[in-house]
Amino acid sequence: MKMQLKDKLQNGKFVIGTWCILPCPQVVNVLAKAGLDFILIDMEHGSTSYETAQNMIEAAESEGCEAVIRVQNNDEGNVLKALDIGASGVIIPHIESIIDRKKAMSYIKYPPFGIRGFSPYTKTGEYHLRPDHTVLENEKTFSGIIIEGVTGIRHYDKIIDDPRLDLVYLGAYDLSVALGIPGDVGNPKIKEMQKLYTAKARKKNKCSGGLFHTKKDLDYFKDIGVQFLCYKVDTNILYDDIKAMVNIF
Repeated sequence: MKMQLKDKLQNGKFVIGTWCILPCPQVVNVLAKAGLDFILIDMEHGSTSYETAQNMIEAAESEGCEAVIRVQNNDEGNVLKALDIGASGVIIPHIESIIDRKKAMSYIKYPPFGIRGFSPYTKTGEYHLRPDHTVLENEKTFSGIIIEGVTGIRHYDKIIDDPRLDLVYLGAYDLSVALGIPGDVGNPKIKEMQKLYTAKARKKNKCSGGLFHTKKDLDYFKDIGVQFLCYKVDTNILYDDIKAMVNIF
């Protein structure tokens, strides 16, 4: 395996990945083979089952790529399953308050920091009892939240104030809807919010994440310090390439 995703981010490096809506290990394997640092399995908007998600995780890991799961919601059971099947970490959507964040982090961490349930006989437990399992998992599990609404933005500073939180991802599409400019993620209002809240996250030693589509977007994100860089979505990558060819056919 390559250097852990969490280690790279803590060392100030930029990492690149993509969202995976397609429930397909073969697609993940192709993406990982191309050299991505991570893939994000989208179980909020995609149709992936936990069984398929584990196969996708293994397809990524076989090429030295890590897999993170966006769970459907801020639910203890969903977080537990995502981590037990071997995801490097989870990203939890629609965090709007300190209470939401506290719940999320408690589901990700084992005691004494949280309430995550423990079974050593899963993929993440390496299928056997390890005396130091909970300690190691608390250290290495990647924890992220998505702030994507006006309420979450209003409470941003307090929401991200947790020493065990690794990533704060700004959901530009949901924010664009909340701001009355649905889909216009290149709008100056969104750009300024990304710049402002990335700076706020850095002050609290958190990395920021976001979605980009072009080299110009990538350069902007790097310039303002966004480290967790998501290039498009698997469906979007397929569509854009074929559509471009059809248009010149």
